[in-house]
Amino acid sequence: MNIFGITGQYLELLQMAEDGSLDQDMINDTLEGVDWEFEEKADAYAKVMNSLDGTVAAIDKEIERLSQHKKRISNNIKGIKYNLERAMQLTGKTKFKTELFGFSIQKNPPAVVIDNEEDIPKEYYIPQDPKLDRTAIKKFLKDNEVSWAHLQQGESLRIR
Repeated sequence: MNIFGITGQYLELLQMAEDGSLDQDMINDTLEGVDWEFEEKADAYAKVMNSLDGTVAAIDKEIERLSQHKKRISNNIKGIKYNLERAMQLTGKTKFKTELFGFSIQKNPPAVVIDNEEDIPKEYYIPQDPKLDRTAIKKFLKDNEVSWAHLQQGESLRIR
C-alpha cells in the first residue's frame, strides 16, 4: 500500500475516533485490519493517540473556561440577589408582588454553628472506616519485607 492510502486510512480512522462513532474495540479492529507493516501500525497508533490527546487537552481547556464562566455568572446572581435583599431591608419592603414575581424575605431553617468541637460528645460524631496510607506503606516496603503487602513493578508504553 502506498503512503497516500495509509494516510487516507489514518485520517478516516482519526475522524471516526474523534467524533465518537467508534468505540475502543472498533478502533482496535480497524487498526488491526489495515494492511500495514508493524512499524507503520505503531506510528499510526501513536499519531491517533497524539491527536486524541490534543482533543482531550482542548476539551479540558474548554471545560475550565466554561467552569470559570459559570462561576462568574453564579457570583453575579449572588451579588444581584444580595443587593435586592439589602434594598428591601433598608426600605422596609420585605414582602410585595409585581406582575411577574412575588418577593419576600423569610427566615431560613436554623443552622448549626460549632463553637468548640472538643466539647462535643462522641455520640454526635459519625464513625469513619480506617483508610490505608498507601504512600506510607510504599515507603516502608522499600526497606522491609512483610507478609501482608509487597511492591510490584509494572510496565507501560512510552512514546517519545
